Amino acid sequence: MLNNIVGILAPYIVPTVTLDYLVIAGGGSGAGGSGGVGSGGGGAGGYRTSTGLSLSTGTNYSVTIGAGAASVNTNVQGNNGSNSIFDTITSTGGGGGGAYGSPDGTAGNAGGSGGGGGTSGGGGSPAGGSGNTPSTSPSQGNNGGTGGTGAVSPFRGGGGGGASAVGASASVSGNGGAGSASSITGTSVTRAGGGGAAGNPTAGAGGAGGGGAGANTGGVNATNGTANTGGGGGGAAGISANSGSGGSGVVILKYPDTFTITIGAGLTASTPGASGGFKVTTITAGTGNVSFT
Repeated sequence: MLNNIVGILAPYIVPTVTLDYLVIAGGGSGAGGSGGVGSGGGGAGGYRTSTGLSLSTGTNYSVTIGAGAASVNTNVQGNNGSNSIFDTITSTGGGGGGAYGSPDGTAGNAGGSGGGGGTSGGGGSPAGGSGNTPSTSPSQGNNGGTGGTGAVSPFRGGGGGGASAVGASASVSGNGGAGSASSITGTSVTRAGGGGAAGNPTAGAGGAGGGGAGANTGGVNATNGTANTGGGGGGAAGISANSGSGGSGVVILKYPDTFTITIGAGLTASTPGASGGFKVTTITAGTGNVSFT
């Protein structure tokens, strides 16, 4: 009797594919500088990863790769990166860095990881932006570092937050927070590092995992976050220079090699040959759908 029931239902049973994923959003850009006074680094894009997600075959699942935030100059607040999406999983774009202002300066923007605080013309210390915004569990990022004051050396902002660490405050180093390592592709790679703050005479370094370094002179552009890592951009120190743009995001999917993925129009992706019983698809740009058979 049981075999008969299974035989009747078999045409209506939809197979499932169980996969691991890594979804990283676009990084935030650093802020523009002001006459040699530092600014905050951009926060890294949100970093979300997990194993054992079960999806139905023959169903379209939406994918969006978040763009990194555009750079700015002339004392402008950094921009937030764009969200990356895979099905119901959304990673939030990194927060833009805070700029110089008198008397208070501006705080870094909230995001997957928060942007670093700017610098104040008075005695205040602008706050870093909040990370893990909106809240997810486990956390997708960390806060930006607290900025400094333009009245006291080293005239530096705070570092952008990274996936595994907060951005450093201006008084410490202004370095971007470190990203997180993943071996989903078979090789350990660190991504989603925060952008370093601008400072004079010493700027902050970019966080490990694609964060861009801040600039320490007015005529030099800050470093961009690395593409497809969600790294935050570095802050700019002068009005004639650009801050670092944020690095674009990425979606990586690992699944058994008995399944085949179909990449829809609008997406840029690659799937190397299977290894160890699995395939890994890395999606680096665009918006579209994927499905499995």
